[in-house]
Amino acid sequence: MRIFISGISGTAMGPLALMAKEAGFEVFGTDLNEGAVTQELRDKGIKVEIGAQDGKMLQDEFRSGGVDWFVYTSALPKDHPELKKANELGIKVSKRDEFIEFLVNRLNLKMVAVAGTHGKTTTTAGIVYLCTKLKLPVSWLVGTTLGFEGAGKYVSGSKYLIYEADEYDRNFLYYHPFLSIIPSVSYDHPDIYPTEEDYKAAFVQFIKQSRKTIAETTLDTKITVSGKIRRFDLGLGIEAVKEIVKDLEESGELPGGDYSEAHMIEIMNTFPGVGRRMEKIRAGVYSDYAHHPEEIAATLEVANEEARKCGFKGVVAVYEPHQNVRQHEVFSGYKKAFLGADKLFWMPTYLTRENPNLKVLKPEDFIESLENFEVGESAEFDEKLFLRLKEYLEQGYLVLLMTAGPGDLWLRKHFAED
Repeated sequence: MRIFISGISGTAMGPLALMAKEAGFEVFGTDLNEGAVTQELRDKGIKVEIGAQDGKMLQDEFRSGGVDWFVYTSALPKDHPELKKANELGIKVSKRDEFIEFLVNRLNLKMVAVAGTHGKTTTTAGIVYLCTKLKLPVSWLVGTTLGFEGAGKYVSGSKYLIYEADEYDRNFLYYHPFLSIIPSVSYDHPDIYPTEEDYKAAFVQFIKQSRKTIAETTLDTKITVSGKIRRFDLGLGIEAVKEIVKDLEESGELPGGDYSEAHMIEIMNTFPGVGRRMEKIRAGVYSDYAHHPEEIAATLEVANEEARKCGFKGVVAVYEPHQNVRQHEVFSGYKKAFLGADKLFWMPTYLTRENPNLKVLKPEDFIESLENFEVGESAEFDEKLFLRLKEYLEQGYLVLLMTAGPGDLWLRKHFAED
């Protein structure tokens, strides 16, 4: 089968392209901009075209060899040129959820799905890390780069798909997992879920669709990585792997090895982390994906623990909010979110999928609402900010950027190691 993926460089679609390629499909696609996995896609022989997304590549591939399936990201508008062209050519069209379900059935995999407002990336990556170290038969899709493996991978002979199941656009409700893991649930994505009740109801439905669900662990007290919330997420990961081991044992397919809890904890304590989750860019400079008040508070807790371990004076935070419509919903939640920051630079909101009728909130609006407003300052991603952050580094502070937007690229450009 020949699969065209629109938005192929994204953190959800890129890993899917990698897995599909390794499962024997011919994969190619487009994106407006390069992403964290673009080079990895090209290294695997996947044709990627960056730029116009005007439908020309799709039409050319259709004429030269045919296109069996057009898979597109949820961010694609209904009038997108490629989506219109795919329908015009009579190609099968779907979002990623239907194609992933097809892969699960085609490859005879049991889905282990990690869902939740926060913590799902770390938990998913932790499960993958532990399973690969234990040589368990798994494939995976994780929504970020992994330092120890590819973000998406199909391993021949796999029995399970470890999948980071995103609730955006109700994606996760397409599946009926063998096992689901839920690190946390707190209201998000108001553009998809009009009310908190609607949001929570979706998770209730997801749990009902899962054969078994894990949401609690006591193993976090035995894990030594920085940050209470990360220890909890990785503890959930161990609980999930225990269930995989149990299932393999019951079916008589468990490989020989040490599957004791103590050994799993020992391995998980070497977990190297993932891209955009307290990712170390250089000494003293970190990037994180946090963009929700609860997530921010938890990330600052991790950063402060890391700062103490490494001998830094404290934490200087740079925050770029994501989506104005989300900021209106979570505004009150910021009041105590930055209590772990010694200094805070608040950037303009990264605007995507917005309601044009909503007033665009400014950094000053947020800073004034904070309990520790005196540490806050509005800023831009410019040379002035770079020099200020460099000065704080020289004074012995840890610098932490939290963003789901383009600020991450700015940080990497200015603070990459020489």
